[in-house]
Amino acid sequence: MAVSVFDLFKIGIGPSSSHTVGPMRAAYLFCQQLEHRHCIENVSEIKTELFGSLGHTGKGHGTDKAIILGLSGYQPDKIDPNLIDNILASATQTKSIKLSSKYNINFENKKHLKFHKRKTLPLHSNGMRFLAYDKDQNELLSKDFYSVGGGFIISHNKLAQKEIIEDSSQLPYPFNSGEELLKLCKDNKLTIAEIMYSNEKTWLTKAKVNKQLDKLWDVFKACVNRGLNSPGELPGGLKVKRRAPELFQSLRDKPQAALRDPLTILDWVNLYALAVSEENAAGGQVITAPTNGAAGIIPAVLHYYYHFCPEASIQGIRNFMLTAGAIGMLYKKNASISGAEVGCQGEVGVACSMAAAGLAAACNESPEHIENAAEIAMEHNLGLTCDPIGGLVQIPCIERNAMGAVKAINAFRMASRGDGSHWVSLDKVIKTMKITGQDMQSKYKETSRGGLAVNIIEC
Repeated sequence: MAVSVFDLFKIGIGPSSSHTVGPMRAAYLFCQQLEHRHCIENVSEIKTELFGSLGHTGKGHGTDKAIILGLSGYQPDKIDPNLIDNILASATQTKSIKLSSKYNINFENKKHLKFHKRKTLPLHSNGMRFLAYDKDQNELLSKDFYSVGGGFIISHNKLAQKEIIEDSSQLPYPFNSGEELLKLCKDNKLTIAEIMYSNEKTWLTKAKVNKQLDKLWDVFKACVNRGLNSPGELPGGLKVKRRAPELFQSLRDKPQAALRDPLTILDWVNLYALAVSEENAAGGQVITAPTNGAAGIIPAVLHYYYHFCPEASIQGIRNFMLTAGAIGMLYKKNASISGAEVGCQGEVGVACSMAAAGLAAACNESPEHIENAAEIAMEHNLGLTCDPIGGLVQIPCIERNAMGAVKAINAFRMASRGDGSHWVSLDKVIKTMKITGQDMQSKYKETSRGGLAVNIIEC
């Protein structure tokens, strides 16, 4: 199956790619299948059952809201974030939704959304089941979907799989491991970004690839700016105060502080990551990078490159994203990018690894140095658990993004000071991450049943 960099970097809404973006896409696709079968006009109600991690933390992660939006005919990359509150308020007030934006059906959260905390579906911990009925309670269609991280979804049904992610395109430079990627670079005298450009041209011209990459950069910048200028509390009951606006004002009003403390640059990196992560927690528009839970790391490191690296350029930003995408593909193919499957090492850890590699590429380091940077970043995220307090993508998730961004920059700097050779390969660390995730107890994998989630009293 061929995967594009734009499959990893998807524009969506917060707070979670696996719990919000994936379910929203699944709900939308379920409606598409009803239309394909010419039975959507006969639907009287749709019931949705959520299993495993979706059942445990779905309410805190906005899964219920995502289901309503998807059934209403909206897709995460196309919906205007400013419309979301009105759509959800209307559904609550009228106890109905407009299925696929066309057909009015009854809908009440308590009746039509069921969260199973003790049950799972067989293929993945993020399982969901949609059931459509006519006015006589005859079942019209039932489908199971799985949200496997980063907004990706799969289904038992072959037709559904084809419609969701199946792509049999033949890439000019296919690779399934870091070793294969390095060999391709060496044999063809190409950088990782150039390898990715060639592969992306399977679907788009280089000009269109650049246009899409530039659009991602614009969305990253817009997300940071919204986070910098949106004071207040985050939703969800923990009463977490947004810190980015106040920190931004402090740094902006005291530029001379940077002359006394060179580490002020890290304050800016923290700021960028906090701004995006807080915007994600608020349900705003973000980019899966590779997930929403880790959405602040790559834009923070990109902003570090753009504002603090002397040779920064738009082409460097493109090379950053292409290279980061290549590294992300290796994790997706050979391990996981789902916190519900392998813990936060699969989200923040992978994003940190991708960002370190991307920064190395933007700064014109060799493929060997890039691979080393990616390996260092993940090696020191191994075993990272996913234990959000209250099932919300807030504590420790927001600060964890800032820490991941700083760690990515340090991994790049450590790698760039070496000769590219190192003891542990990226492939070995990816394999180790997968095994560690398999060994990790389920309570540490996005269920809010372990770690900080049970040791901190919610006030």
